[in-house]
Amino acid sequence: MKNSYFTKMNNSKLILFMVVFFSTALIFGQIESTEKRYIRIGPLQSHFSAYGSERAWNNRYYEGLRWPAEYQEQDNAIIKRFWMASKDFTDDLGNNWDVMGLYFAADFVGSTLFPVELKETAKFPKPSVIVDGNNLSAPFAGDIDEVDPNQIPDRIVTNVVNTLMGVTVTRKIYAFSQQYHNNYFIKEFTFTNTGNIDYDDEIELNAPVKDLRIGWGTRYSVCREGAQYIHSQQVWGKHSWVSVRGEDYADHYTEPITLNNPIVDWIRCGYEWTGQYEGNSWDNLGGPDTKITGRLTAPQFAGVAILHVDKSASDSTDDPNEPVTLGWHAGDTYPSYTSISLNAVPAMVKMYSMLSGLPYKGLGGNERFYETYHETTVDPWKVHGDEGGTNLWVNYGPFTLKHGESITIVEVEGVNGLSRIMCEEIGSRWKKAYDNSADKGPFVLPDNSTTDNKDVYKDDWFYTGRDSLMLSFSRAKRNYDLGYKIPQPPLPPPLFQIKSGGDKISLSWSPSDSEGDSDFGGYRIYRSVGKRDTVHTEIFACGSGTGNPEIVHSYDDVSAIRGFSYYYYITAFNDGSNNNTNANPHGPLHSSKYYTRTTEPAFLQRRAGKKLSDIRVVPNPFYIGAAKQLRFPEQPDKIVFYNIPGVCTIKIFTERGDLIKTILHDDGSGDESWNSVTDSRQVIVSGIYIAYFETPKGDSIFKKFIVIR
Repeated sequence: MKNSYFTKMNNSKLILFMVVFFSTALIFGQIESTEKRYIRIGPLQSHFSAYGSERAWNNRYYEGLRWPAEYQEQDNAIIKRFWMASKDFTDDLGNNWDVMGLYFAADFVGSTLFPVELKETAKFPKPSVIVDGNNLSAPFAGDIDEVDPNQIPDRIVTNVVNTLMGVTVTRKIYAFSQQYHNNYFIKEFTFTNTGNIDYDDEIELNAPVKDLRIGWGTRYSVCREGAQYIHSQQVWGKHSWVSVRGEDYADHYTEPITLNNPIVDWIRCGYEWTGQYEGNSWDNLGGPDTKITGRLTAPQFAGVAILHVDKSASDSTDDPNEPVTLGWHAGDTYPSYTSISLNAVPAMVKMYSMLSGLPYKGLGGNERFYETYHETTVDPWKVHGDEGGTNLWVNYGPFTLKHGESITIVEVEGVNGLSRIMCEEIGSRWKKAYDNSADKGPFVLPDNSTTDNKDVYKDDWFYTGRDSLMLSFSRAKRNYDLGYKIPQPPLPPPLFQIKSGGDKISLSWSPSDSEGDSDFGGYRIYRSVGKRDTVHTEIFACGSGTGNPEIVHSYDDVSAIRGFSYYYYITAFNDGSNNNTNANPHGPLHSSKYYTRTTEPAFLQRRAGKKLSDIRVVPNPFYIGAAKQLRFPEQPDKIVFYNIPGVCTIKIFTERGDLIKTILHDDGSGDESWNSVTDSRQVIVSGIYIAYFETPKGDSIFKKFIVIR
C-alpha cells in the first residue's frame, strides 16, 4: 500500500511529505537504534540501548556489565532477549491476530519498536579530573543529559519505547555509588497501554491488551578475560552454568532481611558462572592462568533478582507467585521471524507458548539447571546441545491492560565475586600445586578447615562469589524496600588536578559540596605505581576545610621516584553517623573512586636545568614518519624541551620570525612538552623553527629544531 501510494505522488507532494515527516520525527523525539547511555560511576559499568534491551556485541567484542571495571576485559554481558506477546490483538488496519508477538532487537526499530526517549540524569555534575593539563573527564561529558540534585540515585537512565502492540515500555535504570550498593543496577519496567504504535503522539489504538506476557532470556560470559584461559567460545557464554533461587519466595517475602542474617536463599533470582570446558584436562573453574601467575581470571557470578511484580493493573502490591518461569533455556533456541506479517503468526504462537513457561523445542526448564544436570566434568552446553550456551529464563504474566492502564516489574542486575587480591592469592597457591603434583597442601578453605586437594581449595573459594552476589541482591532488595533512601556518602570533589613536577607531584582539589554537612569527615588520597588497574594504597588523609568553596586543598607527593608512573584518586568521607539503617553495614561512607580516578600517569620530572646551554629539543629533527621508538609512541606529535630552568617562558617562532606559540613553564621541573599545535590551534607544518627560552632574571637562549611532516 505504501509503495503504491508513493508511486502516485508527484515530486512536489513527495518533497512536502518528506519535510513534514522528518520534522514530525524530530518534534516527537525519534531515537536511533544505535543510541546508548553509559553508567560509569562504580565498579559495575555498562551501557543501555535505546530500543529497550541490550546485545553486547560491538563488532569487535562483547561489551558491557564490566566488573570490576578498573581492570581490562572484565565484560560479562552477552545478550538479553526481550519478548512481549498478547492474544486476540487487532491492529490499526483492523487485522485480527490470534497472537501478536514482539522481539526487542535493533533490527525491529522503525517497524515494531519506536524509541522516543533515552536520557541519563545525574545527581550532580561529573567531576573534572586533570593530569598535566589533560582533562581526562572530557571524553565522557556526553554521559549526562541532565542534572537533578533532588534525585536519590547517582544516575538514572530513562528509556521509553512505543511498540506496534500499543504498549509503551518505560524503563528506568537506577545506579548508586555508595560502597555497599555500587555493583548492581535496579531496573524498573512499566508497561502502559497507551495505544501509541509509532514515533508521534497520535493514539492509534484504544482497545484492551489481552493476556500480555513478558519474558527474557539473558546470557553472560563471566567473563571476557576468562574466556582466553578457559575456551575461546566462552566469549559468548557457551560453557556457562545457570542456577536459580527463591522457589519458596511466597513463604518468606514478608520476612525482614537483617544485618545479622543478610544472605537469604528465598530471594527470587537467577545467576550464571563459567563451568568446565570438556576439552580441558585440568579444573578450569574460576579461569586460573595456568601459564604465568595462576590468577583466577573468571571469578564473576552475574545474574538478576526480582524485587517487585504488580499483581495487576489495579493492584500494585507485589505478587509473590511471579514470575511464572524462573529457570533456564537453551541459548539460541527460540521462535524467530524476520518481519511482522500474518505469516509470522505461527512463530508468534510458539513465542507465546514459550513465554507461558513451555520451553521451545523442550530445551529448557523451570528448575535449577546446575543442580539438576551437574556432574564433575560435564560441559554445560552438552546438556541441551545448543552451542549458544544456556540462558537465564524469566517470564511474567498474563496481564490484561485496558487503555491507559499499566503494570510495573522491578528487577536488579548485578555482578560480584572474589576480589582481585583474592584472585591473585588463591590462584597463585593453586598454581604452585598445579606445577608440583607432590604439593598436597594443606590448603586452607573459607571455613578455616583444610584439604590436601588443590582443586577443592580453589573451587570452594571461587564459590564464595555466589554468596557475594546473593549479598548484593539482598542489599538491592533492602534499598528498594526503603524507597531508595539508603544512607548517602559525601559528594566527591568537583575538581581534582595532578601536576607533574621536578621534585614533587602536586595534587589539588576543590572542596566537596558536602563539606558543610555535620557528618563530613574529610578526604583520602590513594596512589598506585606503574599501572592504573592495580591496587591503590592510601598515602594521605585530612579533615575538612573551612567549607569555603573558594579555598583549594592541596597535597604534594614528595615520595614519588623518578622513572615511575603514578596514578591517583581522591575520596571524600563522612563519620558514619548518618549510616544507621538496615540497608548495609554501619560506619563511615566514602565517595566513589571512579569519579576521580586518573587513567593517565603523572611522573616525577627531571630536575631543573642549571645551564641554558644544556637545553635540548627532542626529537630533533622531528620526523612524523620516523619509527615509533624515535618519537613518543603514544603521543606522535609531542616535542619535549629538556634541561630547561624550573621557571621560564618558551616562545616558538617560525624561521622568518613569526611567533606561533608561547608556553609559560612554572612547575619547577626541567621538562616541558609541546603537542606541535600553535596558539591559533593549527598543527605546525614542515620547516625550521626557533625556540626562545627566557628566565625571570632575563637570561635567554635560542635553540633551532627541524620539523618534517
